[in-house]
Amino acid sequence: MSKMKIKLVTLTAFLAMTAVTQGVQLKDVKPGFAKNVIFLIPDGSSSTVSTLTRAVYNDGESLNIDEMASGMVKTYNSDTFIADSAPAGTALATGWKTQDKLIGVKPKAATLNGARVPEVGDELAPAASVLEAAKLDGKAVGIVATSEVLHATPADFTTHSIHRNNYSVIGEQQVHQNLNVVFGGGKSYLKKDNATEANSKKRTDGEDMLESLQANGYNIVQTLDEMKSLNKDFVWGLFAEKDMPYDLDRDKGTTPSLAEMTEKAIELLSKDKDGFFLMVEGSKVDWAGHANNPIAITSEYAAFDKAVGVALDYAKKNSDTLVVAVTDHGTGGLSIGNLKTSYNYPELPVDVFTKDMKKAKFTEVLTAEKISKDKANTKSLAKEMLGLDLTTEELNMIEKTQKTSEIETILGKAMSERAHLGWTTNGHTGEDVPLYVYTSNYANQLTGTVNNSDIALYIAKAMNLDLDKATDELFVSGKKIKDMGIELDIDSTNKFQPVFKLSKNGKQYTFHENKNYYETDGKKVKFNGIVVFNGKEVFIPNAAIKDIK
Repeated sequence: MSKMKIKLVTLTAFLAMTAVTQGVQLKDVKPGFAKNVIFLIPDGSSSTVSTLTRAVYNDGESLNIDEMASGMVKTYNSDTFIADSAPAGTALATGWKTQDKLIGVKPKAATLNGARVPEVGDELAPAASVLEAAKLDGKAVGIVATSEVLHATPADFTTHSIHRNNYSVIGEQQVHQNLNVVFGGGKSYLKKDNATEANSKKRTDGEDMLESLQANGYNIVQTLDEMKSLNKDFVWGLFAEKDMPYDLDRDKGTTPSLAEMTEKAIELLSKDKDGFFLMVEGSKVDWAGHANNPIAITSEYAAFDKAVGVALDYAKKNSDTLVVAVTDHGTGGLSIGNLKTSYNYPELPVDVFTKDMKKAKFTEVLTAEKISKDKANTKSLAKEMLGLDLTTEELNMIEKTQKTSEIETILGKAMSERAHLGWTTNGHTGEDVPLYVYTSNYANQLTGTVNNSDIALYIAKAMNLDLDKATDELFVSGKKIKDMGIELDIDSTNKFQPVFKLSKNGKQYTFHENKNYYETDGKKVKFNGIVVFNGKEVFIPNAAIKDIK
């Protein structure tokens, strides 16, 4: 290589490093630098979780995600300091900080720094997600989760509801969103007859969404082999009735890992010449945090990191791909060190914290399930599955309880004590969380401490999308529809299936909540988008309104 070429390479590297050192703000990012975006979310994680995972599962060596570290993210809501997954995911998906329980809709109150205030009358109106904007732009889109796919985070990217538990609304919207790939759990929540579910998650509209999927031309797969055999998209992979098993507990021959689902989703979506957007959630990092289970939370994060590795491998071979990873909030308040290490922490080697955790072959969850069915073998099951030698006191506590959840709590506490780990809560926490970004051009790598809502704006800018314009296109309010000289009548005779009758010049058009078509002259006409109803106002895509003449 000539001296001139060496100098040019050195200068290029220096400029890239300087850009990162100075920080790349949202305003500095070049619009449209990414054809594809893979957005990975380890729900409920924290820097402590990744630190402990690295020590237990990687012997201190770097995780895949480590090379992407670029900044920090503020996770609070529009009006409260500690976020739930519904509003936090909404911010990541739509660019709107919002309020507790809200899915993909604007807030009524926006009082904290960085929260956008909606226009008067626009409260609880739907806001387009980066997934919807990408789909509107002609890109293929997909979601992957280890929870049920109707859970808060995947719902934030695909639906709009005033409560995260309204699975009838969420499931129906997802089915009619024309998503190219959906992988995860939740089959039971799509069935017409799911009377065993909690009241808030029952299907209330009398419809079977599995039948609707088939009617809409979707391929439905339910096993690892079936997923592997796919060669085209427009598919739902439903690998569990509810949430998928923890990675450490799953049947490796029949149930896909998060990494395997991510790899197949990328394979299918990348066939679209216009590019793709994919959201991947390691859902149950959060669930393990709520339960204060150290084995479950670290093994799930390790599984999530393998999915990050899959995304990075693709991005490094395809320079037009952006990879972003960030959690929505912390959960559990995990600490490496507890009250018992208050005075001797400088003397403790790494294996004091990791040696007992490394013995575990399964999570506290599956171990508790096995013990609850076979209490005579509690001691041997705890030893074989978790590597725990339970004390007499711990064995007595397990013997006295009839609840599997309480056994799980005892096991989680036992492992935490042996590993000298602390927990502050069974809920969420409000600290800033790490931001991870990979792009082939460091000048477009977002850095610094940003709001969670900035992540959606960053991704949209990377794909040269405008979320506000997408919102205007996908969600025309009933008020605006009337202002166009179109008559609108809301028929709520069946409160679970409201009907919206629009008419102009004597011609009538019938729309249905959560669906992507209208009926007129005995014909069904499909459009891009879905009908959203927040209980007071209906919102219909402009593509359908244009047909009303």
